[in-house]
Amino acid sequence: MSVNSVRENDRVYERFQLIVNGPALFNAVVTALELDVFKLLSDHPGSDFDSIRESTRVPAHQLRVLLHALCSTELVDKRDGGYTNSSVAQELLAGDGPDSWRHILLGWQKIYYPAFAQMTPALRAGTNTALATHPGDEPTLYQRLAHDPELEKVLHASMGAFTLQSVPGLLDNADLSTVRHLLDVGGGDGTTAKQLVELHPNLRVTVFDMPSVTEIAGSDVPEALAGRLALHPGDLFADAFPQDADAILFSHLLEVFSEEQIRRLLAKAYDALPSGGRIFLYGFDAADQERRGTFAARLSLYLNVLATGQGMAYPAGDYANWLERTGFSGVETYTDLPYDHALVTGTKK
Repeated sequence: MSVNSVRENDRVYERFQLIVNGPALFNAVVTALELDVFKLLSDHPGSDFDSIRESTRVPAHQLRVLLHALCSTELVDKRDGGYTNSSVAQELLAGDGPDSWRHILLGWQKIYYPAFAQMTPALRAGTNTALATHPGDEPTLYQRLAHDPELEKVLHASMGAFTLQSVPGLLDNADLSTVRHLLDVGGGDGTTAKQLVELHPNLRVTVFDMPSVTEIAGSDVPEALAGRLALHPGDLFADAFPQDADAILFSHLLEVFSEEQIRRLLAKAYDALPSGGRIFLYGFDAADQERRGTFAARLSLYLNVLATGQGMAYPAGDYANWLERTGFSGVETYTDLPYDHALVTGTKK
């Protein structure tokens, strides 16, 4: 097939070029983050080569290579001898707040992407064979990272930052106006819980997660929220859910599991809720292949190759069906939310 015939569909050809060059350019962006290049260009737009070299202490030849890579991504622009962040780089990469893509990309580089080299054997084996690079004998990445607290913090900083990027889809659509006590199952480092209690002054939230994870969550609770944010360490499957919550949230959790496990958790939630209790399912939505959600696709591959060896970004319709089969009524779905997300809600009869 000639190049000209390939280029008949220019959009797909452009995506092909981005994909095949992506691993190298992705790591160039992370290197620039580690060297604080984007921060430098934010503080000093139009910095020349010598200023960047003085700041980064990278040899001139290697810095020339790096800056070429950054300019090829269009995240950095060179004009009249000076370098400037693009508007995207300025918004997403220059800062260092808890929602910065800096934390997301560092987590993906250190944990997610090294595993993808093992994709073929993992998918053929039907299990997460890339997990072998992490010490321990537990079946999931999340359990094994309890043996490596520093890497566990990197993972949760990455997931927390991505949660902050995607959580508006939940905050804008979940009606918690009548909820008194929300149980956040698998709530991780408490990022979502903190957003919810700040938004709803009369709401209490309990985060239920692994002991090592709730320890991370408890290390950074603002004093103003301490009375309304509780931690409940335990095993999601083996331990009972607290019984005094009138709503339960599963956010960025259910996609980790198989259908059978998801339905077990939904049944536990149903049993724990009072009559009229609400349930909220928020996370990645595979939708259908015609919509080609890249964030959902990446997550599904990560789960099967490394994290759990199962699960995926299930379509929102699957969640709605499982809620109804569990016994929930008034099931509603909110799709086309940021970063391939969906929200599905229901009420216990």
